[in-house]
Amino acid sequence: MITAYCSGSKPLELPNLSAIDRLPDDAVWIDMVDPSREEEANIERLLGLEVPTREDMKDIEPSSRLYIEDGSVFLTASLLCKADTSLPMLTDVAFILAGHRLITIRYAQPKSFALFIAALPRIPQERRTGVVLLAKLLETIADRTAEVLEQTVAGVDILSVHVFGDRVKKVRRPGNYLEEKLKDIARYHRTLSKIRDSLSSLSRLLTFLQAIPAMQQDHEAKDLCRNVSRDVQSLSEHASFVAGNITFLLDASLGLINIEQNAIIKIFSIASVVFLPPTLVASVYGMNFEHMPELHFAFGYPASLLLMVVSAIVPFFFFRWKGWL
Repeated sequence: MITAYCSGSKPLELPNLSAIDRLPDDAVWIDMVDPSREEEANIERLLGLEVPTREDMKDIEPSSRLYIEDGSVFLTASLLCKADTSLPMLTDVAFILAGHRLITIRYAQPKSFALFIAALPRIPQERRTGVVLLAKLLETIADRTAEVLEQTVAGVDILSVHVFGDRVKKVRRPGNYLEEKLKDIARYHRTLSKIRDSLSSLSRLLTFLQAIPAMQQDHEAKDLCRNVSRDVQSLSEHASFVAGNITFLLDASLGLINIEQNAIIKIFSIASVVFLPPTLVASVYGMNFEHMPELHFAFGYPASLLLMVVSAIVPFFFFRWKGWL
C-alpha cells in the first residue's frame, strides 16, 4: 500500500500508480508499506530515482545503508517492531529525501509510524517539508524506543523483586519457579538487545543526516536532529546500564538455583550420614555366625534398637555442634 501525505490536504491512497503520470505537487511524504515490485517500478518512474528493494535494505555495510546519489539522500535504519509482544524484532526501514519530498519504504508496522501519522496534523502546513518530516519522524522513533526501554526497565525491576523478594513468610516456592523466571530474563534480554541494535543504527543515521546540505540549510530540522542524536546517545548508555542489570539478575538466578540444588543434596547427605551408623549396627547383628553371645541375651532386641537410635542421634548433634548443619 502506498499513501501520499500532502501539505494541505488529507492523505491520499494510491492503489493504481500506473494510471497516473505525476504525483501531487504538495505530496511531501510518500509512505510505501510492503510495496510490490510493480509499485516500486511505478514510484521509480514517477520520482525519477531508483528505490532500494527489500534485499538492498538487508545489507549491513554503512556505505550501502547511508549514501547520496543524484542529489537524493538514501538512509536505512533498523527499527524496533512488535515490542509489545513476547517476540520483538527489528525491521529495516528506508528513508529517502528527494527534493522537498520524504519517501519511506517499510515491510512492517512499527508503532512509531502510527504515532507519527496521528501527530502529523499538529505540524504547521508551511513547515511540512521532507527534511522537517524526517526529523520529526526520527524524534517519534526515538521517543517510542525510550518508551519501550522504560517498560523493559519496569519489567526487570518487578522480576528482580520476584527473584529476590521478601522471604520473611518463608513461603515455599514451586520447584520450577526460578526456571520460569529465567525465561522472563531471556525475554527481557532479547528485547533489550533489539533496542540496542536499533539505537546503534539510529545513531549512525543521525550522524550522517546532520552533515547533508538540506539539513544544514534548515536550522529547525538541524537543531531537532541534534537533540534526537543526543537522546539516542543517552538511551544507548542507559540501555547498556540495564543490560548490566539483566546480566546480574541472570547470574543471581543461576546462583539461587545452585543454592537450592545444593540444599537438596545436603539433605540427602545428612540423611545418609544419620542412617549409616544404625545400618552398621543392624548389619553386625544380622550376621549368621554361630558364636554371637548377644543373640542369646534376653534384652538383645530392645538393646540393639536403642543402640541404633543413639548411633543416629549422636552424629546429628555432633554435626550441629560443629556448625556443619
